[in-house]
Amino acid sequence: MSKKGKDQKDGLDIKDLSRRNLLKAGAAAGVSVALGGPAAAHADERHGGKSHDRGKSRERELTLVNGRIHTMDDRNSVVSSVTIRNGRFASVGGWGGNSGGKGEVIDLRGRTAVPGLIESHTHFVSLANRPGYHVADWELASSIGEVQAMLAARRQGVPPGQFITAMGAGTPRMFAELRLPTLAEIDAAVPDRPVFLYQGGGGPARTNTLGKQFFESLVDFPVVVGADGSMVNAGGVNNANRALYHLRIRQTFEDKKRSALDAMAFSASVGITAVLDQTLVAVATGTLDPASLDPQPTHALFNLNHYRMYDAWLALHAEDRTLIRLQINFLHNQGFIPELGPEIEKQLPELRERLKNQFQFFGDDMLRTGAIGEWAAPFATPATNANGYAVWLEAQRLCAKARWRNENAQGGSPTSTDNIEQVVATYEAMDAEFGIKELRWGLQHADFATPGQLQRLKALNCAVSMSGFRWLNGVPRADGLPLGPLFPQILASGIPAGMHEDGVHIAPHNPWFALHYATTGLNVLGQQINPGQQISRAQALYAYTRGNSWYLNREDDLGSIEKGKLGDLVVLDRDYFSASDAEMRRIRPILTVVDGEVVHDSGVLRRDRRHD
Repeated sequence: MSKKGKDQKDGLDIKDLSRRNLLKAGAAAGVSVALGGPAAAHADERHGGKSHDRGKSRERELTLVNGRIHTMDDRNSVVSSVTIRNGRFASVGGWGGNSGGKGEVIDLRGRTAVPGLIESHTHFVSLANRPGYHVADWELASSIGEVQAMLAARRQGVPPGQFITAMGAGTPRMFAELRLPTLAEIDAAVPDRPVFLYQGGGGPARTNTLGKQFFESLVDFPVVVGADGSMVNAGGVNNANRALYHLRIRQTFEDKKRSALDAMAFSASVGITAVLDQTLVAVATGTLDPASLDPQPTHALFNLNHYRMYDAWLALHAEDRTLIRLQINFLHNQGFIPELGPEIEKQLPELRERLKNQFQFFGDDMLRTGAIGEWAAPFATPATNANGYAVWLEAQRLCAKARWRNENAQGGSPTSTDNIEQVVATYEAMDAEFGIKELRWGLQHADFATPGQLQRLKALNCAVSMSGFRWLNGVPRADGLPLGPLFPQILASGIPAGMHEDGVHIAPHNPWFALHYATTGLNVLGQQINPGQQISRAQALYAYTRGNSWYLNREDDLGSIEKGKLGDLVVLDRDYFSASDAEMRRIRPILTVVDGEVVHDSGVLRRDRRHD
C-alpha cells in the first residue's frame, strides 16, 4: 500500500471524541522516605500515580493521532498516527479506531514524536541508589537560581529531618556561576530541611545549615564543613565522600526502592526509555565476599556493592512497577592482584565465576542481563604495566572462549591512537583464535579511531558507541584540532554506531545535551571544541535510537516505530528537526510511552481514557 493510502485515515479530527483528563498526581503506596519515614509520592506523581500492569491478562491499547511521528524506519517515514496494543506497535500510519472502542486515544495536536531514546553507555544504577530525596532534575539547571527553585520544589512532602540531595551529573561548569550554591543560598531555598549537594564522582560538595549541624555532630568518621557549607579534601580525607557515607549507611531498602523509582521517572522525563547500564567501578579486592563491598567512608559516588546494587530495581520489577527498560552489563575491575599469586590462572576470580555462572541476555522485555562492559579488566599496556596487561589480555581470552559479548572503553587523541590500536589488534587475535564475529564485540568512546581501525572493527562485526559528554568539561585546543569523536568519519565508515552521554558522574543523563554537542560541537560555555566534526540531527537521533539498539542486541525490538516492535516513543515539546540550536538543547518530552504505557506526562495534552 502507498504511504498516502496507509495514512488516509490518519489525520482525522478527533476533537468531537469524548475525553476526560487524567489525574496527574496520586499517593504512592508502600514507598518510604529516605533515612526512614512515611510514604512519599515523588516518582509516582510524575507518571500519574499509575503502575504498569503488563502481567495482567486484559487487552491494553493506546492510540496517538494527529502528530508528526518520525518512525526512523528504513524509509524515514513520518506518519500521523500509531496504535500500540499489548505493548507492541500494532498499526503505524493507518488508524481505523480503537478495537471495540476501548483503550486510550491521545491527540498530539501536531506535535513531533520520535522513538524512545536508548542510552548505550550509562552508570544509571548509581542514580537509582541515591540516598535522600534526590533532585535528579538539577542537571537541567543552568544557574544557581534554577537549582534553588528545584530544591524548593522538592521540599514539598519531605518529612522533617530528612535530607534533600542532588548528586553526580558532572561539574559546577553546568551552572552560569561556575560553582555550587553556598550554604546561605541553599538555606534561602530550603531553610527547614537538611540539604546535601555533591557533584561528579568525588565532589565538590555543599550543605546548608541543618546539614552542617548533622554532619558536625557525627563522632565516627567526622565530616569537616566550611562556613560556606563546603566539604573539601583536608588531611588526606575526602569530606564529601565521608558525608556521602553517612547518608548511605542510613538508607533502608524501601528508601532505595523509592530512589530507583525517582531515577526511572527522571529518565522518562528526558525521553530515555531504555538504558544499557555499565554498572559501576567496583573496589578491586581479591575476595568474592559481597560484605567486603559495603559502604565505606572512602567510597566515592561511583562505588557501590556491585553484587547488591540492583536489588531494589529487581524488587520493583517483581512488583511490576518499573517504568523504563534496563539491560545490565557487567564491569569487572580486577586487575593484577599480587595477593592472588603470579599465575595467570589465579587472577580474575570474579570474571571467571561470572562467565561460568551467569546468563547473558537473560530476562524479559523490561529487565535483562547484557554482557561484559565497559571492560572485563582494567586497560593496561605492556610497556607501562606488564602484569596489568597480561591480566587484561587474559580477560579478553576468557570472554572469547566463553562465547560472551565483550566491550572495551578506549579513546584516542589527535596525536595518538595507540590504545585503540591495542584493542583492535587484540580483537583480531581473539577472532583468529576463537572466532568472535558472531559475538558482536564493541568499542566504547572511540574518539579519534582512524578509518583503518574502524574498517578492521567492522570486519569483525564490532560496533562503536560514540561519546557525547565532551561538551561539559571540554575547552578549545590551542592548536585548533577537534576535541571529541570524529562523528562524520565514524558514520562514513559504515560501522554500526550508537551514541551515549556516559552519565551520571562525569556527565548528566539528559540525552539532548549529547545530541546538541554532536550536531554543533559546542561546549557548555558555547565554545567550539569539535570543529568540523558535526553530524546532522537525523544522524544523531538515529545513533541514539536504532544505532543504540544494536548495542543492546535488540534491533528487532527497539529503536524505531514499526509494526511488531516494542511500543516506546517520546512526544516532544518542540520540533527537534527545525528548532534552533539553542532551543534543540532545551527539548523536553511532554509525553513518554514505554511498553504502550504513559510513564511521563507533563500535562500539556488532554487525554481520553476509555478502559477504566
